[in-house]
This record gives sequence, structure tokens and C-alpha cells, in this order.
Amino acid sequence: MRISTDDLPVRNRREFIHEMYARTVFRADLETRKDLPFQFDVKLYGLPDLGVAAATFSECRTYHRLEHGCDDDLIFNLTLQGGRTVSQRGREVMLQTGEAVLASVDPVVTSMQASRFLSFRLPRTRLDPLVANLDSCLLQPIRPDVGALRLLPSYIAAIDEATSAPPEARELVVAHVYDLIALSLGANRDAGEVAAGRGVRAARLRAIREDIAANLGDPGLSVAAVAQRHGVSPRYVGMLFDGSGTTFSTFVLEQRLERARRLLSDQRQVRHAISAIASSCGFGDLSYFNRSFRRAFGATPSDIRAAARENGGVPAR
Repeated sequence: MRISTDDLPVRNRREFIHEMYARTVFRADLETRKDLPFQFDVKLYGLPDLGVAAATFSECRTYHRLEHGCDDDLIFNLTLQGGRTVSQRGREVMLQTGEAVLASVDPVVTSMQASRFLSFRLPRTRLDPLVANLDSCLLQPIRPDVGALRLLPSYIAAIDEATSAPPEARELVVAHVYDLIALSLGANRDAGEVAAGRGVRAARLRAIREDIAANLGDPGLSVAAVAQRHGVSPRYVGMLFDGSGTTFSTFVLEQRLERARRLLSDQRQVRHAISAIASSCGFGDLSYFNRSFRRAFGATPSDIRAAARENGGVPAR
């Protein structure tokens, strides 16, 4: 579910925001600045034992109290942009971009700058067995250099897909999120070993696939370059793709060919030469591109281009 102030009437905006904040993943009171218009954009996800909010907020203050219910829940918040101050039981922690914190709802007050963040609501009973000393983690800032923490933002796409997936797929994604959060906090030995082979691998593979998609046009795209950007070895990248039933080079080729097919099928691109489209998708050898394209789609690039011209564009798959 997505909610944005842009979609709300100005007259009832504040009432709706307060209702939304108190009854959804957040379950908190919200205090906005009276002298400034409040803006927010939130995507909310509800999965078994996991509530997630991916949000952009202007400056505000929130109050989590026990009377909001679910007093055994914990809130794990990762600041993607901006900053916040979290206060609880006389303790206070200041967070900047890339930092995270775990808090209970006993109660906790958060003062936010204009920011973009991820908020995870977790039952203590599920997280506690995974972490060496959960109580010692409360209100302790987690710095951006923690590897598992850096993987969480890229895994939001998997959470989004899981909302419409079969129950077993949803549960697997939830387990991956718990793996990443437990490792960020300090997983115990058994949970850490499981998480490294499960949640971390899944999140790392997704992050690497996103990296590849963003750099398909780079003719220098290689397993070594991707591995260096992600701080892992080329062998580890190869193992991730092997585990998913393909190889790095096969995945890159398939993605480049699919992008080329979409562009050739787009009537808005008919003015661009086939060689230019191939080059923009990372192909430096036109003959190799033509052979690979025909093998993949059973038609030549010229066939797809001709259909786009004659039929007003071939629907992209």
C-alpha cells in the first residue's frame, strides 16, 4: 500500500496522517510542524512477523507508546537520507545517513529532520533467538560500514514482490530480512552461520543484479568490476550466480539482449540505428550481437525493428 500527501485533500490531511500513523506499521502518534506544510510518501508492507515502511518524511516528531499495542514489538530503523534523534528512558542517540538503531516501544520519541528511511517492526520473540544479547543492542547506533546493513535497502524490492507471492516465498523473504537485521545487530554463532548462507547471499545476489542492470551499457562490465564495487571476490560472485542456476556472463548477456529487444520493439526508437542500440546495451561486436539475438529470440534485430515500424511497436515482454 502506498500513501502520499500528494494524494490527500489539504483539508483533511492532518487527520488522515495521524490515523494512518497510529494504525499501520508505525503504530505511533505523529506531531508535525505547524509553521511548515507536512509532506510524506510511504509504502507499507505487511508480512508474517514483519511490518515494513519505506518512507520519505518532512520534519516531524513521532511517539511510540505501549498503549498503541504490540508492546513486545521492536522497531529497527535505517536512515537512508537525513537524520534523526531517538530518545528513550533518558537515553538519546543521534543518527545520520546510513545509520540504524533498534528500539522498543517503551516508549520512544523520534525527532526527524526531513529524511528518507526504512522502518521494520519485529516481534521480539522472533528476533531474540538470533542475536547474542538483544537487550544490549537497544538504542545503540549501528554505523554504515556494517555489511549486512548496507544490503537491506536493495532488498526492499524483494519485500515488495513477496506481498503477492505464495506463503512459502513470503516466509523465505521474511527470514532473509531477519538474517540481515540479526547480523547488523550481532547475530549469535548459529544464527550468523545460517544468515551468511541464506539472507546475505539472497540480498547480495539481488544487489549485484541491480548493479548489472544499471550498468548494462558499460562494455567494461565484468565480474571483477562488480565484485570490487560490492567488496567481495569474483569467485564469490560466481558462486552466487551458480547457486541461482546460471552464470554471471549468461545473466549479463540475457539482460543485454532483453534490453535491446525492448528498445528495438519501441516505435519511439526506430530512428536509432540497430548498431547504436546494440552499443547502448554494451555490445561492442555487431556480428556477435546479431547471432546472440537470433539465438535468443528466433528473429533478427531487423525483424523486430520491421515489426515495430509496421505494427506501431511490438509489446515488450
